[in-house]
Amino acid sequence: MKNISLLGSTGSIGTSTLHVIGNNPERFRVVALAGYRNISLLGHQIEQFKPKVVSVADEKHARELKKILGGFTGTEICFGPEGYRAVASFREADMVVSAMVGAAGLLPTLAAVEAGKKIALANKEALVMAGSIITGRARESGAAILPVDSEHSAIFQCIHGQNSTDIRRIILTASGGPFLCLTKTELASVKPDQALRHPNWRMGKKITIDSATLMNKGLEVIEARWLFSVDFDNIEVLIHPQSIVHSMVEFIDGSVLAQLGVTDMKIPIAYALSYPERIRCGGGILDVTKVGTLEFHKPDTDKFPSLRLAYEAGRAAGTMPAVLNAANEVAVNAFMKGSVKFTEIPDIVEKTLSRHQANGSPSLEDILEADRWARVYARSLLKG
Repeated sequence: MKNISLLGSTGSIGTSTLHVIGNNPERFRVVALAGYRNISLLGHQIEQFKPKVVSVADEKHARELKKILGGFTGTEICFGPEGYRAVASFREADMVVSAMVGAAGLLPTLAAVEAGKKIALANKEALVMAGSIITGRARESGAAILPVDSEHSAIFQCIHGQNSTDIRRIILTASGGPFLCLTKTELASVKPDQALRHPNWRMGKKITIDSATLMNKGLEVIEARWLFSVDFDNIEVLIHPQSIVHSMVEFIDGSVLAQLGVTDMKIPIAYALSYPERIRCGGGILDVTKVGTLEFHKPDTDKFPSLRLAYEAGRAAGTMPAVLNAANEVAVNAFMKGSVKFTEIPDIVEKTLSRHQANGSPSLEDILEADRWARVYARSLLKG
């Protein structure tokens, strides 16, 4: 029996994780949950899985959760940053699933790393912002990081049992999002509800918008650099509209291994939870006779400059990836509120990057300050 602590239990990845756990009660037990402000859903999760500790956004939502639970006293309720760290480092947890959205997941993920936990990582922003610090502290604590993103899970599966020196190139695939065939002029007029209609995947709002701009793929490039210790020159992105091949690895002898599957996050989640075993997870089954044509082509970084910006920030390293991520979070939020155009998202990110005085060897405090500065500066651009 493996004890699981889940950060971000009310989000898309969190609910899928609990679906996998619920289908395998003989294998997994939920001992800790962290939600945000969806108290109603979190209350249902507590009733079903009966964790020993939970955390929410703030004291107000903690009081609301206690009211919903009524007389149930079997779960300790925490809140705020300390509460999230308590869930991340809960002593009884064998594995921590890090599925919080955005930069908010950095400190809880780091707490799990420092506690020496096995971590199923869905919060790519933690490695984007502080990849060097997290991987360094993982080596010190003995923490293991297993990827949950479908692309990184695919790579992880393809390189399993291989020598790292035999890898020539990692190939991340991207669907291209809902606007793949639009012109730059047409992109300027798209609305948030259109951007949220991903052709293949059902995800949270933030990641869906990032998929439409290709920023999500850029963040995944930076994540892959840290997960697999591969130089940026050896990480390529290909547009694959069918989303059947989740990523590929090319080896020095010319062999290319790929992982295929339906677009169902329960599959990579289950693999991370059960590794090195495989389990039934309730995910869909791929019928290769119905796949049809599989297309691959290079991304248009003129039409989708966010991918280019991510490569540039990743290569610059230091505090630049944190600034990239923070500015993007501000710009995406503004787009979803109708304050900026879709095409202005990468403009805001690029202008913020261009004004940042990068620190090449940052401490954690430097990274958090760069994140704060970038948010302030990006918001100032919204008023211009």
